[in-house]
Amino acid sequence: MRIRQILGALSSVLMITACSVDTQEEWPLFGGNELHQRHSPLTQITPDNVNELEPAWEFHSGIEATFQATPIVKNGVMYVSLPFNDVVALDAASGERLWRYQHDWDETRNMCCGPANRGVAVSQGRVFMGTVDGRLIALDAQTGAKLWDEDVTKGKSGIREDISILAGDTEGEVSGTSGAGLNMAPMVYKGKVIIGITGVGYGLHLDSPDPNAPLGAVVGIAGKYGRRGFLAAYDIETGEQAWQFDTIPEQGWEGDFVETTPDGEILPRDIEAEKAAADDYADAWRYGGGSAWSTPAIDHDTDTLYFGTGNPSPQMEGSSRPGDNLYTSSLVALDATTGELKWYFQQVPHDMWGYDVASPPVLFDVRRDGESIPAVGQAGKTGWFYVLNRHTGELIFKSEAYVPQQNMFQSPSKAGTVIYPGVLGGSNWSPVSLDPERRLVFIAGIHWPVTYSLHQLEGKNGEAGVQYSSMSPVNTEERYGLLSAINIDTGELVWQHKTPDPLLGGVLSTASGLVFSGEGSGELFALDSESGKKLWSASTEAGVNAPPISYQIGGKQYVAVVAGGNKLFGFKGGDALKVWALP
Repeated sequence: MRIRQILGALSSVLMITACSVDTQEEWPLFGGNELHQRHSPLTQITPDNVNELEPAWEFHSGIEATFQATPIVKNGVMYVSLPFNDVVALDAASGERLWRYQHDWDETRNMCCGPANRGVAVSQGRVFMGTVDGRLIALDAQTGAKLWDEDVTKGKSGIREDISILAGDTEGEVSGTSGAGLNMAPMVYKGKVIIGITGVGYGLHLDSPDPNAPLGAVVGIAGKYGRRGFLAAYDIETGEQAWQFDTIPEQGWEGDFVETTPDGEILPRDIEAEKAAADDYADAWRYGGGSAWSTPAIDHDTDTLYFGTGNPSPQMEGSSRPGDNLYTSSLVALDATTGELKWYFQQVPHDMWGYDVASPPVLFDVRRDGESIPAVGQAGKTGWFYVLNRHTGELIFKSEAYVPQQNMFQSPSKAGTVIYPGVLGGSNWSPVSLDPERRLVFIAGIHWPVTYSLHQLEGKNGEAGVQYSSMSPVNTEERYGLLSAINIDTGELVWQHKTPDPLLGGVLSTASGLVFSGEGSGELFALDSESGKKLWSASTEAGVNAPPISYQIGGKQYVAVVAGGNKLFGFKGGDALKVWALP
């Protein structure tokens, strides 16, 4: 009773003072601001004093698992979603726990994509979270009490009957399903909470025999596996669905059978053979994939929502899905109030490489020939930063490559073809940061060569068996990370900072001229925005594979990040939220 009284008093104080809190000093949205630039206007921590940063406080959740959340800070309270979808509210200045919501996990459902959740949305006294067991939940921001619970995926979990196909043909346990969960942080806009489903791009994982090592391989099997993805909006008061956009259309998913990507890269497609096979796979769209991985960015001036779609299903193996497979591996623009399609830009038609549009889009203006062009940018798994006119979807330019590239858009071979970037990226789900004054975007990159192989299993009575493709890490090749600064008006590389580990997690920049990111080794580091020079680092007990944030309370600036590693990449797990400040 006493705790409830204290929380009630605290909430009253917060409501009274809310109008005086400068949201620019906090971190109210997944992307930091409405443009999703992850760029803090704070200047207390500078290149000159960043090496004086010291631990301010830390919180341990007790759940050691892949941890990818962006903390949200509003009115002095930090809200963090934990692996397996618990949520905590903490005093953002001290780390004192205010409440904890414990998620009632539905054990009847298969978890498609690991336990990680990428964050919550906080609006109008509510905390919204998508769960890895397929539900959208609203909590009371003052107490953590559940207000409503909507089954977004309608109980459809996993499809596992084909796992036996690979028995005896592989080393390592097979995992992964075509189950649908919710991994992205939601967005709230005009009374609606918007979220998409993941895990529908059907691909299996071959786990490494070493539990501390990265995955053994990613496998795609020809056939009718998977389901369609979607992005949908729900009423913040009731949880009732307002609109739904299916990432796979019922009509026209085959597209125009294009021979190149929209930026001119040649694709290894036999268009005539695909057209001839189209009637045999007329219902392939029903299993089409197109997960919605990335939290949308919304242009408030035009009510336009931008989000990325995942690979088609089955992953990599394109023989059972002739056509361009719209709208997979695309940047999509919707009317944010109705869900109607405005335009799409398919980065990789008929994607056979797992080149999801996974990193969240960012909004900014491009300066060209004395003009300012409203733009949307996205860091591709392909290793290019794509910049589009956000009104029309027209490609303005793509950047110089920010990771090494070899044998891109090559077909798998029986002998195995070494390609990079592969299914891991380029840039994976990691969000970029963008400094509009310095005209730079900062991208967390991955160099991780993979062997792309084609397999044919023996069938019965001499007939050909199931065909499948696989990508597996090349252990003899070097792998590393590259944090790149790219000019947002020209696409030119300005500088790069190389790290021993591939970079997975995201980037924070500040107006004072700093760039923060983390590594799987457990290091959080800061670079000079102008030069890329390393100025500071701190160690944590687990991999820093989530995006850092910065906020200010009582005149004191803080830098915070969760440290829980990533099992898929072999980065050490943990349960910590770490916060630093100047003395």
